[in-house]
Order: sequence, then C-alpha cells, then structure tokens
Amino acid sequence: MKKKVLAIVAHPDDIEFVMSGTLMLLAKAGCEIHYMNVANGYCGTAEHDAKTIIDIRLQEAKNAAQLIGATFYPPIAPDLGVFYNEELLAKLSSVIRKAAPDILLIPSPQDYMEDHTNTCRLAVTAAFTRGMPNYKTNPPRAVIDNEIAVYHAQPHGNRDGMNQLITPDIFINISEVMEEKRNMLAEHKSQKEWLDRSQGFNAYLDIMKEHGREVGSMSKQCEFAEGWRQHNPLGLCATNSDPMKELLQEYYFRRN
Repeated sequence: MKKKVLAIVAHPDDIEFVMSGTLMLLAKAGCEIHYMNVANGYCGTAEHDAKTIIDIRLQEAKNAAQLIGATFYPPIAPDLGVFYNEELLAKLSSVIRKAAPDILLIPSPQDYMEDHTNTCRLAVTAAFTRGMPNYKTNPPRAVIDNEIAVYHAQPHGNRDGMNQLITPDIFINISEVMEEKRNMLAEHKSQKEWLDRSQGFNAYLDIMKEHGREVGSMSKQCEFAEGWRQHNPLGLCATNSDPMKELLQEYYFRRN
C-alpha cells in the first residue's frame, strides 16, 4: 500500500519554505501526500480587509497543493490565534485520523514565532491521540491504529527564537526539485509585497532558495537541502522506524 504523508504547518507558504521539496520527492517515490495550514493567513497583508485576504490566501494555498497533487485540508484558526488548547487539538486530531498518515511533517519545536511552535505542539499531541477511543475529535472520527513517524522541519531561516542556528540530523537533497519548489512558493503571490514590507524580504523567492542552500552547505553533500529532526518515537512508532530513509535513499543523508 502507498505510504501517506501529511504536512502540517502554521501559515500558507510555510510548507513551501521549509518542506515542499521533501514532500515532492516523497510523492515521486509513490507516496500519497496531504497538505494543511492551521492558520488562515489573514494577518499577512497591509492592504486587504480580513475576508479578502483570507479568500486570497486560501486560493493560493489550494493552487500550491494542486500543483504537486496534494490533498488539501482547510485552516482551523486565525493568524496569531494558534494556541495549544482543547478546541484546536480536537480539530487537528480529527484531521490526523482522517488522513491516517504514516509520515507526519511538522514545524520545528524552536522557531521565531508562537504560531509555528504551537502548531508543532498541537500536531505532536494530535498524533498521540490517534488511537485513543475516549478522546473525542471535532468532527468525530474513528480511531486509527497505524504507526506515525514524526519529522520536524527546520525553523524559518534555520534559526530559533534566539537567532541561534539549528542544525538538522537528516538532510534531504532537494536540488533536482528546487525549481518546482520555487514555482510552488510563487503561487503565494500576495505574500511577496507583504514580506518585503513587513520583514525586509527583498527577494521572497530568492530568500527561500538561500535558506535551502545554507542547509545544503551544512550537509556537505549537495547544493540545496531541507533539514529534518525525527521526534522521539515513543507512543508514535517503532524505535528504529525511519520511513523517510527507506523511501528517499538516494536523497537522504545523516549528519556526521
């Protein structure tokens, strides 16, 4: 049977920045891929009202997911409203049970903003609840019994909230899909002007490329890479489970 991969991040365009290359390679390896942003992106503008930008960013995210053949799941929270609470956990747990992933790709536990780190926490706990009949999801969904290998992506810019470099344990060579990754990010047209204005990203697409080049340099193996750290398998999967290695052998490198 096909392996299922679910990517869960905070905002529209986060998948494209830190994990879309790996997601595309997993799809090319025969996996079924799934795509979710927890937040709706409504704060990512200086010109549109909330409803307008929510609609714009939803369509951009759907376009990006469609570009790589991923199943799309709608957001469940507003920007800056991603908190580790029962309401969002019940909703995200329902998504986990629906998608039934074998591989879960999620944000780094360390990052520059709370939406990212809270998404990480919610996704890990949601994965734990997958087989708990007494835990009620929203909407209700039957439990699943598959193992889930959880991998944490690099924080945005490869640095934590204290601006310290995070070095991954696993590197995936994404050089051959870098142009596809760039095209996927380019679907988020509304964000170029916003990030140029709000965070000084003078070259939205080029910044993503430079982040990938920095991880590639860390690997000492390739020009462009995405970095990963695997979550403690306790309660999630077998101790030696590393399906990313099995599926992406020619692209996969461990830190020396």
